[in-house]
Amino acid sequence: MKAAPGRIRIIGGYLRNSRLNVPDLPGLRPTAERVRETLFNWLAPTIAGVRALDLCAGTGALGIEALSRGADSVQFVESDASVADALRGNLIRLKASGGEVARLDAMRFLQRAAQPFELVFLDPPFAAQLWTPLAQKLEEGGWLANATQIYVESPREQVPMLPVNWLLHREGHAGEVRFALYRRT
Repeated sequence: MKAAPGRIRIIGGYLRNSRLNVPDLPGLRPTAERVRETLFNWLAPTIAGVRALDLCAGTGALGIEALSRGADSVQFVESDASVADALRGNLIRLKASGGEVARLDAMRFLQRAAQPFELVFLDPPFAAQLWTPLAQKLEEGGWLANATQIYVESPREQVPMLPVNWLLHREGHAGEVRFALYRRT
Protein backbone atom coordinates (compact mmCIF):
# COMPACT_ATOMS: atom_id res chain seq x y z
CA MET A 1 0.00 0.00 0.00
CA LYS A 2 3.02 2.30 -0.16
CA ALA A 3 2.69 5.15 -2.63
CA ALA A 4 5.49 5.36 -5.15
CA PRO A 5 8.24 7.76 -4.11
CA GLY A 6 8.19 11.01 -6.01
CA ARG A 7 4.62 12.30 -6.03
CA ILE A 8 1.29 11.57 -4.35
CA ARG A 9 -2.10 13.09 -5.07
CA ILE A 10 -4.49 15.10 -2.90
CA ILE A 11 -7.87 13.48 -3.47
CA GLY A 12 -10.47 16.01 -2.35
CA GLY A 13 -11.30 19.61 -1.58
CA TYR A 14 -9.96 22.74 -3.22
CA LEU A 15 -6.52 21.15 -3.79
CA ARG A 16 -8.03 18.06 -5.43
CA ASN A 17 -5.65 16.38 -7.90
CA SER A 18 -2.70 18.49 -6.74
CA ARG A 19 0.51 16.51 -6.44
CA LEU A 20 2.84 16.49 -3.44
CA ASN A 21 6.56 16.06 -4.01
CA VAL A 22 7.78 13.21 -1.80
CA PRO A 23 11.44 12.64 -0.93
CA ASP A 24 12.66 9.09 -1.53
CA LEU A 25 13.78 8.21 2.00
CA PRO A 26 13.79 4.89 3.87
CA GLY A 27 10.86 4.58 6.26
CA LEU A 28 8.82 7.39 4.70
CA ARG A 29 5.40 5.82 4.22
CA PRO A 30 2.72 8.14 2.81
CA THR A 31 -0.84 7.16 3.72
CA ALA A 32 -2.39 5.44 0.71
CA GLU A 33 -5.01 7.27 -1.36
CA ARG A 34 -7.82 4.84 -0.62
CA VAL A 35 -7.12 5.05 3.13
CA ARG A 36 -7.17 8.87 2.98
CA GLU A 37 -10.38 8.77 0.97
CA THR A 38 -12.07 6.55 3.57
CA LEU A 39 -10.78 8.62 6.48
CA PHE A 40 -11.93 11.92 5.01
CA ASN A 41 -15.34 10.47 4.17
CA TRP A 42 -15.61 9.67 7.90
CA LEU A 43 -14.45 13.20 8.81
CA ALA A 44 -16.53 15.08 6.19
CA PRO A 45 -19.33 16.22 8.56
CA THR A 46 -16.89 17.60 11.15
CA ILE A 47 -13.75 18.86 9.41
CA ALA A 48 -14.79 22.41 8.51
CA GLY A 49 -13.06 24.97 10.70
CA VAL A 50 -11.09 22.55 12.91
CA ARG A 51 -7.57 23.08 14.24
CA ALA A 52 -5.59 19.96 13.37
CA LEU A 53 -2.25 18.49 14.45
CA ASP A 54 -0.34 16.27 12.02
CA LEU A 55 2.14 14.71 14.45
CA CYS A 56 4.97 12.78 12.72
CA ALA A 57 3.75 14.45 9.53
CA GLY A 58 6.11 12.91 7.01
CA THR A 59 4.82 13.98 3.60
CA GLY A 60 2.02 15.96 5.24
CA ALA A 61 -0.56 14.26 3.02
CA LEU A 62 -3.06 13.90 5.88
CA GLY A 63 -2.75 17.49 7.04
CA ILE A 64 -2.77 18.96 3.53
CA GLU A 65 -5.83 16.86 2.71
CA ALA A 66 -7.46 18.33 5.86
CA LEU A 67 -6.62 21.90 4.77
CA SER A 68 -7.96 21.16 1.29
CA ARG A 69 -11.25 19.98 2.79
CA GLY A 70 -11.87 22.93 5.11
CA ALA A 71 -9.73 22.62 8.24
CA ASP A 72 -8.94 26.09 9.54
CA SER A 73 -5.31 25.30 10.36
CA VAL A 74 -2.87 22.40 10.58
CA GLN A 75 0.25 22.23 12.72
CA PHE A 76 2.68 19.83 11.03
CA VAL A 77 5.44 18.26 13.15
CA GLU A 78 8.33 16.55 11.35
CA SER A 79 11.81 15.85 12.70
CA ASP A 80 13.66 15.06 9.45
CA ALA A 81 15.04 18.27 7.91
CA SER A 82 14.71 17.20 4.25
CA VAL A 83 11.16 15.92 4.76
CA ALA A 84 10.16 19.09 6.64
CA ASP A 85 11.67 21.22 3.84
CA ALA A 86 9.75 19.22 1.21
CA LEU A 87 6.55 19.69 3.22
CA ARG A 88 7.12 23.47 3.50
CA GLY A 89 7.84 23.56 -0.23
CA ASN A 90 4.58 21.75 -1.01
CA LEU A 91 2.56 24.14 1.17
CA ILE A 92 4.13 27.17 -0.55
CA ARG A 93 3.79 25.76 -4.07
CA LEU A 94 0.13 24.85 -3.48
CA LYS A 95 -0.58 28.19 -1.75
CA ALA A 96 -2.14 26.17 1.08
CA SER A 97 -2.70 28.72 3.81
CA GLY A 98 -3.19 27.67 7.41
CA GLY A 99 -0.31 25.19 7.53
CA GLU A 100 2.70 25.63 9.80
CA VAL A 101 5.66 23.24 9.94
CA ALA A 102 7.66 22.64 13.12
CA ARG A 103 10.92 20.77 12.52
CA LEU A 104 11.01 18.93 15.83
CA ASP A 105 10.84 15.44 17.22
CA ALA A 106 7.19 14.73 18.14
CA MET A 107 7.96 14.10 21.82
CA ARG A 108 9.92 17.35 22.08
CA PHE A 109 7.09 19.22 20.37
CA LEU A 110 4.65 17.89 22.98
CA GLN A 111 6.84 19.29 25.77
CA ARG A 112 5.96 22.81 24.63
CA ALA A 113 3.02 24.83 25.95
CA ALA A 114 -0.12 23.02 24.83
CA GLN A 115 -2.76 24.30 22.45
CA PRO A 116 -5.86 22.08 22.18
CA PHE A 117 -6.63 20.59 18.76
CA GLU A 118 -9.94 19.17 17.51
CA LEU A 119 -8.35 16.70 15.09
CA VAL A 120 -5.05 14.81 15.48
CA PHE A 121 -3.28 12.54 13.01
CA LEU A 122 -1.12 10.02 14.89
CA ASP A 123 0.87 8.07 12.32
CA PRO A 124 4.45 7.66 13.61
CA PRO A 125 7.07 5.55 11.86
CA PHE A 126 6.02 1.97 12.53
CA ALA A 127 9.49 0.86 13.65
CA ALA A 128 9.61 3.56 16.35
CA GLN A 129 6.66 2.12 18.34
CA LEU A 130 5.60 5.61 19.51
CA TRP A 131 1.81 5.28 19.56
CA THR A 132 1.41 4.77 23.31
CA PRO A 133 3.92 7.38 24.57
CA LEU A 134 2.68 10.00 22.10
CA ALA A 135 -0.95 9.26 22.95
CA GLN A 136 -0.19 9.66 26.66
CA LYS A 137 1.59 12.99 26.06
CA LEU A 138 -1.32 14.23 23.95
CA GLU A 139 -3.85 13.23 26.60
CA GLU A 140 -1.96 14.41 29.67
CA GLY A 141 -0.45 17.55 28.16
CA GLY A 142 -3.60 19.49 27.31
CA TRP A 143 -3.23 19.01 23.54
CA LEU A 144 -6.75 17.66 22.99
CA ALA A 145 -10.07 19.47 23.02
CA ASN A 146 -13.01 17.77 24.74
CA ALA A 147 -14.32 15.99 21.65
CA THR A 148 -11.10 15.62 19.64
CA GLN A 149 -11.05 13.03 16.88
CA ILE A 150 -7.78 11.11 16.65
CA TYR A 151 -6.71 9.17 13.57
CA VAL A 152 -4.27 6.34 14.32
CA GLU A 153 -2.40 4.34 11.68
CA SER A 154 -0.48 1.22 12.70
CA PRO A 155 0.55 -2.21 11.38
CA ARG A 156 -2.48 -4.37 10.60
CA GLU A 157 -1.94 -6.81 13.46
CA GLN A 158 -1.03 -4.20 16.06
CA VAL A 159 -3.65 -2.29 18.05
CA PRO A 160 -1.79 0.32 20.08
CA MET A 161 -2.50 0.83 23.78
CA LEU A 162 -4.30 4.17 23.87
CA PRO A 163 -5.96 6.19 26.65
CA VAL A 164 -9.20 4.60 27.86
CA ASN A 165 -11.22 7.72 27.03
CA TRP A 166 -10.30 7.40 23.33
CA LEU A 167 -13.27 5.45 22.01
CA LEU A 168 -12.98 3.60 18.71
CA HIS A 169 -15.39 5.18 16.24
CA ARG A 170 -14.42 3.44 13.00
CA GLU A 171 -11.59 1.29 11.67
CA GLY A 172 -10.41 -0.38 8.50
CA HIS A 173 -7.53 -2.28 6.96
CA ALA A 174 -5.60 -1.80 3.75
CA GLY A 175 -2.84 -4.27 2.98
CA GLU A 176 -0.59 -4.40 6.04
CA VAL A 177 -2.06 -1.23 7.59
CA ARG A 178 -4.74 -0.78 10.25
CA PHE A 179 -6.34 2.66 10.31
CA ALA A 180 -8.76 3.83 12.96
CA LEU A 181 -10.61 6.93 14.03
CA TYR A 182 -11.09 7.49 17.76
CA ARG A 183 -13.22 10.05 19.59
CA ARG A 184 -12.05 11.48 22.87
CA THR A 185 -14.69 11.55 25.59
